[in-house]
Amino acid sequence: MRVLHQDRKTGEIKVQVDSLDDLWHLFNIISVGDMVFAVTYRREEGKADKIRSERGEKRRMRLGLRVEKVEFHEFEDRLRILGVIEEGPQDLGSYHTFNMQEGEVISIIKERWTEAQLKRVKRAVEDAKRPKIVFVSLEYDEAAIAVLRQFGIQELAHIFAPSSGKMYESKGEGDYYDEIVGKVVQISGEGVPVIILGPGFAKETLIARGKERSPEIFGRARVFHTGQAGMAGINELMKKGIGGDILEDSRVAMEVQLVEQVLSEISKDGLVAYGTKEVEKAVKMGAVDTLLIMDSLVRHRDLDELMRSAEASGGRVVVVSEHHDAGRELESIGGYAALLRFKVE
Repeated sequence: MRVLHQDRKTGEIKVQVDSLDDLWHLFNIISVGDMVFAVTYRREEGKADKIRSERGEKRRMRLGLRVEKVEFHEFEDRLRILGVIEEGPQDLGSYHTFNMQEGEVISIIKERWTEAQLKRVKRAVEDAKRPKIVFVSLEYDEAAIAVLRQFGIQELAHIFAPSSGKMYESKGEGDYYDEIVGKVVQISGEGVPVIILGPGFAKETLIARGKERSPEIFGRARVFHTGQAGMAGINELMKKGIGGDILEDSRVAMEVQLVEQVLSEISKDGLVAYGTKEVEKAVKMGAVDTLLIMDSLVRHRDLDELMRSAEASGGRVVVVSEHHDAGRELESIGGYAALLRFKVE
């Protein structure tokens, strides 16, 4: 994400969307009641009620919507913003939907930007500088190819070997390993780390084939042994933190390991608090070392005071994505958790 303009007096921040991750950040920044401006297409006023054959073509225009609903569609690579038109050349008071995609520009105006929202903007800009990571998790008969996003791990392809007797889920025919290599080359790019993992020796076969066909990508690939293949294997690698230096700057890896630490402390009745009341109590007592909060809670509630209080007493605040396994585990214990410096009775 790139910040193109910021005006503290009017409460406006104008940004350009450069990736799917940026759409996820905007999903967590834009709130109901905000005013958003973007260039869109809408039929000319007065022609909307004509029969289909006579309806006019959509015209490009800039509209301002008062937000009523925001939806993030990770598998469609878009963000839907529904609201009432308050500014624009026509149809004031009518509903319209912005379908935001990569490359588009949007202005967001708020009466009050919370500290969490401003930090999210800053984080989005910083995240854009980090390379994504491509995972290939395979056995002899099937492989999952996924990309590490800022909101979680997104599976892009699942490939079956002909000998497995299953239908291919991805397009194309030919050799199993060649198809995997081709897909990785398509997804990857210059400077993008590739991690190959799985329980058997298929990963070594893939590395050899990859170095033959695309040495510039597979020559720098890293190989890790896991007990499982597929998405389960990728999640195993993330939880154990065995990606080494490749994953150390990954936001998702950090979130996963913190949630695992919370669960470990809960299992031994250790230095942890979870659930709204217990976490709020720990924050008031200055006992919090790291505060973990689900991003869905931050979106729908004003938690600025709680987060500022935790930071004021020297604690760290981590907003955890709902789009990966660790986020769902945090949600199962109430969406709040805190690693503590000392026990709170």
